[in-house]
Amino acid sequence: MESTPTVVHPPTPTGGRWMAIQGHVAGIARSDADLVELRCQAGVTVHSALLDDETWVKRRGERAHHYAAR
Repeated sequence: MESTPTVVHPPTPTGGRWMAIQGHVAGIARSDADLVELRCQAGVTVHSALLDDETWVKRRGERAHHYAAR
């Protein structure tokens, strides 16, 4: 399991990024707001200011805040 609570995977061919929370697939985020919402649905709250903190969110394959199709 990842030590980082949230892992955001590379953008999909159609846009959006799969994300996992504590090693479990949470869904696909198409924006930072989706990322925060999916975390809330999983019972893990985070202030949007923490989205750039790799202690909380690790991004793979693309820069932060980028959700467009590959």
